[in-house]
Amino acid sequence: MTSYRNLLLLPLQDDQLLTVASDNSGNIGEKRDDAVNVPYDIVAYYGTRVCLMETLATASKPKTLIIHSFNDEKAWSSLVQGATRAFEELGLDKIEITGSTESNFSLVQSATGFTLIGSIKKQKLRTIMAPYDARYAVVGKPLVGDEIIKHPDEILPLKLFKKLCDLEEIYELIPVGSKGIKKELDQICKQGGEYKSALPLDKSAGPSSCILISYDIKNEKRIKDLTGDLFYPLFLNKK
Repeated sequence: MTSYRNLLLLPLQDDQLLTVASDNSGNIGEKRDDAVNVPYDIVAYYGTRVCLMETLATASKPKTLIIHSFNDEKAWSSLVQGATRAFEELGLDKIEITGSTESNFSLVQSATGFTLIGSIKKQKLRTIMAPYDARYAVVGKPLVGDEIIKHPDEILPLKLFKKLCDLEEIYELIPVGSKGIKKELDQICKQGGEYKSALPLDKSAGPSSCILISYDIKNEKRIKDLTGDLFYPLFLNKK
């Protein structure tokens, strides 16, 4: 058993790998005391989105989604609806959805967990490491909480994310989470030093509203043309 980024890798027979991605949502939903009040289908859409992005970034194929709902039983159908919408955006119509609901006790605030199981042949796993002279950029803006609902046009769309995954010109695609762009950049950047950007590098990106990419500068125009206003280059602050 090993891991790559936030993805757990489990060896199966022959050359197959099982991949496991997970995401949690707390204090977000339809309960009165939730910090962010949104329908449960929205909660499930973005929770599933995170798992999908972490899975597809390594070229693994999603197979099964497990939802852990600590909400009322009536929330289940909405959660499934939201997860299904995320799959349908990417043309994934054969993903099994299962899970469980806590029905013995009622929580004051919403809580939901998501686990996506995928599989891939070991030799096809995308674990490309960027060379020393790679350039870096962010696609999408780091948003969290109510910002996700208020500024949907600033979020990296799932369909565009999938297109970027298919580009050979991009070395790495890393979904940015709650610890911000800088945390991910520090893990992959080989040049050292501090980077600057028009974006706040320490801000949470919530449900992976943006991604960090590394690429060859020769291919920057094509990537910019594809991503438009969502493209934010990172510049090395040379001392």
